[in-house]
Amino acid sequence: MGERAHVICRVLPGSIAEELEIEAGDRLLAIDGTEMEDIFDYQFLIQDTYIEVLVEKPDGEQWLLEVEKEYEEDLGIEFENGLMDEYRHCRNRCIFCFIDQMPPGMRETLYFRDDDSRLSFLQGNYVTLTNMSDGDIDRICRYRMSPINISFHTMNPELRCKMLNNRFAGEALKKVERLYQADIHMNGQIVLCKGINDGKELEYSIAELAKYIPCLESLSVVPVGLTRYREGLYPLEPFTGEDAGGVIDLIEKYQRECFEKYGIHFVHASDEWYILAGREVPEEERYDGYLQLENGVGMLRLLGDEFEESMDRRERGGGFPEFDPPRELSIATGRLAYPYIRKMAERMTEACAGLTVHVYPITNFFFGEKITVSGLITGQDLLAQLRDKPLGSALLLPENILRSGEDVFLDDMRAPELEKALQVPIYIVKSSGNDFVEAVLGEGA
Repeated sequence: MGERAHVICRVLPGSIAEELEIEAGDRLLAIDGTEMEDIFDYQFLIQDTYIEVLVEKPDGEQWLLEVEKEYEEDLGIEFENGLMDEYRHCRNRCIFCFIDQMPPGMRETLYFRDDDSRLSFLQGNYVTLTNMSDGDIDRICRYRMSPINISFHTMNPELRCKMLNNRFAGEALKKVERLYQADIHMNGQIVLCKGINDGKELEYSIAELAKYIPCLESLSVVPVGLTRYREGLYPLEPFTGEDAGGVIDLIEKYQRECFEKYGIHFVHASDEWYILAGREVPEEERYDGYLQLENGVGMLRLLGDEFEESMDRRERGGGFPEFDPPRELSIATGRLAYPYIRKMAERMTEACAGLTVHVYPITNFFFGEKITVSGLITGQDLLAQLRDKPLGSALLLPENILRSGEDVFLDDMRAPELEKALQVPIYIVKSSGNDFVEAVLGEGA
């Protein structure tokens, strides 16, 4: 035993593991005589009130520990690899894959293609199901793992094989039926490619996927992202404003039908479609609780509503501060969100005497001007476009512009480097409207 030993990197203070003298560097071999493939086996096996834990010390000595605890109480250990296993590499070669459109010379992790269903539960990643065996599906159903996020792209099996460049991609759709029968909750997405899976194909896919309601709780439709690094790749065209209007009309037609039949709107267009079509984003009620925020569905509506609530709350609570000496600052964002951020900044400068806010839309020259989201802005584009602009006493940037938990932009420039080059302090603003208001007012920075 021990082929799947998992190295413990941390023992939480006051935990069961600490009481048992388990230490960082020990290896977890088995629970109740069962070896673990990954974190899901571990979480399932530790649920009982009595378990036997087999650990191996660095000198090779093995301890079999008897544990009595509360049901589902954790042992208090963390592992070197949070998944407790190697990440599964994607086997598809999707015609729209963003990684294929990356320039050379970036950090290695940006080129890793994951298609690991376990990351769907841990991090919300979307998976194609092509990397999942029948055993994986069995385990999801047995452990009641929900929700699983699935990249459908199309419900036409032959077209799916073409889009994913995988001859098994159409067959993989049958796994959805098993998840549905086991009452596993799912969310779905369709990356829409002009002339390929739009129009009648999109209508067919929405209609087919609606059959899985309520287990399939939501479906997002997002436009394909096209960078300037597409030489030698499948020819894809950008959507026009007229195209976007047609996509919205189709989606809103099915929203009405689904709401009447199931009480949910189900299918949602990402914010990009509304901006491209020159239309207002839908009201809050149409987003069914914002299940697809990470796909850019409803982010602008939620941000705007939270902003208005924060402003109204302050107006009722005594009004806004007057800045003496005057306060001047700047905000940089992607071109997608720029009109919304500018309106919010204008509202605040009208409400606060002595406040000046410069809002700068950053054109993405690194990936190409068709990329308009703030999450793909690089440090070098910020530097080039802000260097000669008035920035005031602070530069505010959205949190998705940096690598999660770090101070690094996509091009490996660090925030302190940009601060030094621009000679201005940088503050990272969380995604809520209230955080925006507080950051502009300089509260809690």
